[in-house]
Amino acid sequence: MSALGRSSMRCSNRLGEIDEGLYSRQLYVLGHEAMQRLAKTSVLVSGMKGLGVEIAKNIILAGVKSVTVHDLGNAQWSDLSSQFFLSESDVGRNRAVASQQHLAELNSYVSVTAYTRELSESFLAAFQVVVLSNSPLEEQLCVSDICHARSIRFVLADTKGLAGQLFCDFGENFVVNEPSEAEPVCAYVQHISQGNPGVVTCRDGQGHGHGFADGDFVTFSDVEGMSQLNGCKPRAIHVLDEFMLEIGDTAFFAPYQRGGVITQVKVPQLYSYEPLRAALAKPKIKAMDDRGHSLHLAFRALHAFVAEMGQLPRPRAQADAKRLLELARGLTAHQELLDEGLVRTFAHVSAGELSPMAALLGGLAAQEVLKAASGKFLPLAQWLYFDALECLPKQGTALLTEESCAPKLKSETAAAAVRHMNPMTRVTAQPHHVGPDTETLYGDDFFTALDGVANALDSMQARAYVDGRCIRYLKPLLDSGTEGTKGHVQVIVPYLTQPFRSSMDLMESAVPLCTLRHFPSTIEHTLQWARDEFDGLFKVPAENLNKYLEDPAFLEGQWTTQDLEGVRSSLQEKPRNWQDCVCWARQHWESLYRHAILNLLHAFPPSHETSPGVPFWAGPKRCPRPLEFDCDNSTHMQYIMTAASLFAQTHRLQVPRDRAAARETLRAMAVPLFQPEVGVRIPVTEEEMEEAPAGVDEEQLAALKQELAEHRRALLEGGCGSSHRMEPIHFEKDDDSNSHVDFIMAASNLRAANYGIAPADWHKSKRVAGRIVPAIATTTAAVAGLACLELYKLVWGHQDLGSYRNSFLQLAEPLLARFQPLAPSATYKYGHETWSCWHRVEVPGISTHGEELSLQELLDQLQLMGSERPVLVLALICPIPDAPPSLQGVHGLPVRTVLCGVTILYASFWAKQKREAQLARRLTQLVSGPPGAAWQPPRILVLDLVCEDQQDDDILPPVHVQLPCG
Repeated sequence: MSALGRSSMRCSNRLGEIDEGLYSRQLYVLGHEAMQRLAKTSVLVSGMKGLGVEIAKNIILAGVKSVTVHDLGNAQWSDLSSQFFLSESDVGRNRAVASQQHLAELNSYVSVTAYTRELSESFLAAFQVVVLSNSPLEEQLCVSDICHARSIRFVLADTKGLAGQLFCDFGENFVVNEPSEAEPVCAYVQHISQGNPGVVTCRDGQGHGHGFADGDFVTFSDVEGMSQLNGCKPRAIHVLDEFMLEIGDTAFFAPYQRGGVITQVKVPQLYSYEPLRAALAKPKIKAMDDRGHSLHLAFRALHAFVAEMGQLPRPRAQADAKRLLELARGLTAHQELLDEGLVRTFAHVSAGELSPMAALLGGLAAQEVLKAASGKFLPLAQWLYFDALECLPKQGTALLTEESCAPKLKSETAAAAVRHMNPMTRVTAQPHHVGPDTETLYGDDFFTALDGVANALDSMQARAYVDGRCIRYLKPLLDSGTEGTKGHVQVIVPYLTQPFRSSMDLMESAVPLCTLRHFPSTIEHTLQWARDEFDGLFKVPAENLNKYLEDPAFLEGQWTTQDLEGVRSSLQEKPRNWQDCVCWARQHWESLYRHAILNLLHAFPPSHETSPGVPFWAGPKRCPRPLEFDCDNSTHMQYIMTAASLFAQTHRLQVPRDRAAARETLRAMAVPLFQPEVGVRIPVTEEEMEEAPAGVDEEQLAALKQELAEHRRALLEGGCGSSHRMEPIHFEKDDDSNSHVDFIMAASNLRAANYGIAPADWHKSKRVAGRIVPAIATTTAAVAGLACLELYKLVWGHQDLGSYRNSFLQLAEPLLARFQPLAPSATYKYGHETWSCWHRVEVPGISTHGEELSLQELLDQLQLMGSERPVLVLALICPIPDAPPSLQGVHGLPVRTVLCGVTILYASFWAKQKREAQLARRLTQLVSGPPGAAWQPPRILVLDLVCEDQQDDDILPPVHVQLPCG
């Protein structure tokens, strides 16, 4: 079947009603089985204010069978503050009816209807999950009783101002099929004892502890000797320490010899839940801190207050707050556990409705609905409370005016949606990415005009870059991100908190090169190897050959013999027809999956020992086996067909991809017999990889360059240069018909077969090779809400570190943790003085006469500033080593070097004439671009100074020079 035909099948309904194109990232979170269960679930969401519509939106995007939205009330002006599907024209209309069409447009696979009558038992019986929001207590209790009796999953969610509650009752016999989002833990067996219980000694691939927990279930594979364990039914384990665990009776098993992998098995778990009526009196509360008990009482008291007064407490009305507190006191015999200040503050703000709170609780509640529908991930047991009362303005904070609240810049992807939700919002959509190569667009003028930055980036490098920009321009940053059901928000405030780069490990984990080349132990290793193969076969050779043909100076570059041999091979391998492409693919198959493995086994036979009694092939080092090519093996043929097709494409050869013709060619082919490589040393560790000699035969390299130069000259003189041009193929994961993922899956699974690793299906191959970050709407909504809560504080201008919260959530658990950011640590130091990354010396780059400063004048000015601001400029002094004593700065440390980025603007070791010439130049002359190139002078010049007698651990704050506008 063609790739296009197979792609069409993927997007069909062969797996139920799952559109794999639409749900691609969510499938990596939930999986097919859970998605199929979702597609059979009907959900009722009652209450179409801000929270209710958030919940409905998230579960519709997730792909349930149907959603019925319910509300008895009409839209009011106050609803517009948090209900993004309502507009001014909807005021006076039923909320459910007004929202239905907008919600239905989110997902054509989900039936969305509106219901505007009272809820009855017969009506509720049609649903598998019922959600209540903005509901009175009497209705909550009645609906909960009906749902519990009929085994209908029940979710209750509510927000009041800056506080929210969530409750779940999934019945008395709810099965969780897969409690955790984490990949199953696996470890490498080192020994298994015979006994009752048998003891397994094992460690992970990096030599650390096994990572299992007491009570986990495991199974085994690839165990030699005690083979009875291979593929055994899941066994419960008892952890002894980080390297040893008990697995039950092994007394009558054969003795263990070597090898083996122990893998966690996720088994279904049974849970029981109490109905709301019982859970109100004896609540099981999952809270971030001890505030949960007080918030539980506050919400219960609020119901009593509304029943008594007919309305919510008025904002900041002391009498109403006092009455709510009295009602809360009456609900508990443990007065000492009641946080009365919290209850009073809750009363003051409970009448408000905020979109960030709706987004956060809406994401949390919707994820519980998905758990109820799919049986995937651990449900909430049973209450969760949240508050963000620290968002309130501090005493003495000036209230903002309409002008000061006017929005300035928003994300490009949200611009159209924001305008639709609120036409009064001013949004500027920026079409370019922000990075070093777009600093002409997003430079000094752009960043200095901002009040702050919000991040939603996948790449660590991109996030670190924006963090650096915010440090440079002293802008607050809200950094947020999601991966599956995990999410985070980090708030970064100039001078107040650590920057992003201080609290995160920016180095994305890399697999050692020797592991990828010779010793893979997981399918992720083989997929990364296959991804590298793709570029090495279909991208890099084409790029190098095209440069060779186009650039006369190509051969003068710093190329290795291997690089130039690749160019020669590309010229020699140019195919004429489909058969040539198939032959190339078959020879490459033989080289990779047979000859390379035989060479490895020639160097390290299966019985090889690193030292007497210590086998080389043990632990994560899997002993490979060479493959025999088989035309009837589907994976073998998939590799041949995809490799040959891509090879034809990169050589710009239009040929039919004929499988029958390929089989005929393969059967008629003779491949070279294996000959072991002599004198080739295979590195075993990264250290050996780095120490491997890069021996260059200069004579061979010169001869190769000469050969290629003559060949190029002949091609160009004969007018054949353009016919040899190749088409570099850039890996594209989102086009299922291009065979890119198909090639990688086949290449990876063949490599896995070499090493006895379980293969990956198409979806996992695409996710790993394409570095796809799993995503689901529930987490996105919750993280957006948490980020916007921190935005309130930035708008208020909070300068108290205790006001801010970094957040981490994992909806699969469910877990929500919020904690105070850390203060910035010391980045710069001189002697006993230290400064954070936020500190710098700011000086004008213009003299009192309006002229731009020279470098000498700037350094003279820094010397003068040193006497006025010694805290920041302790070591910034005159740079001239032989200057008179009056010019030697306050500490007598002459400047050795002045740098702008990696460019040296001044160095004391230069000749005197060069130093003086450089000191006399204007600042913009020092950093101007190359002659004739378009160049715009910077508004801010950042300089780093290094002094002569500076200690090794001294790093001085940078100098920020304010230059005149271009």
